[in-house]
Amino acid sequence: MKNKKQLVLVALIIIFAIWFFPRIKSRVETSRVVDSNRSEEISQSSKLSFIKLNGTARKVPEFIFKNQDNRYISNEDFLGKVYVAEFFFTSCPSICIEMNQNMKILDEEFSDRNDFGIASFTIDPLNDTPMVLKQYSERLNVKSPNWHFLTGKIDDVYELSNSGFNIFSGVNPAVAGGFEHQGFFALIDKNGYIRSRRDANGNPIVYYLGITSSGASEQGIDMIKEDIIKLLNNG
Repeated sequence: MKNKKQLVLVALIIIFAIWFFPRIKSRVETSRVVDSNRSEEISQSSKLSFIKLNGTARKVPEFIFKNQDNRYISNEDFLGKVYVAEFFFTSCPSICIEMNQNMKILDEEFSDRNDFGIASFTIDPLNDTPMVLKQYSERLNVKSPNWHFLTGKIDDVYELSNSGFNIFSGVNPAVAGGFEHQGFFALIDKNGYIRSRRDANGNPIVYYLGITSSGASEQGIDMIKEDIIKLLNNG
């Protein structure tokens, strides 16, 4: 009788093992897949978006302008570099002052890197000659040899601003300084593509505000600094 009870007990244990352990294995494997998917989602969300136009990643168009040292600089001079672009003018009495104070933060942070640069395009090329831009850069105490203040034909500048980057700039005698423009910074990767982070809804922010935004939880200069590091490290 005792032996029968032992045999029944052993049989129950075997049946339980056959039924139970495959389910544990399946649950563990499922958990791993879920964790893997979550990790992949987190990884994807940390990557910077390509800015697309009609489904195609937007690349900075070709340009060639003179810099503050009277040298011709083109988009090809920035290939292999992560760089930030802005549109400004040296006699600007308003937002340009803060924009370039913030750009100076990037210059201080990344000036020792050969794979980082800044392109500051003047929207007042009639006044902002290479000599004027040189004086302006000296007042800013620019450190990086890759921060280029660029001037050229006015039509070419506005074509690059309004169509190439889709950052508005224009002549307006009714406003202080005679020109109006948006205070945005554009972030470009080493291959010449415009990149940005996503907002809380998963949409690209496209451009980074170069001036202080009151009430914002994070300022544009802090965001772009973080994202420059991402592109420098990961492309």
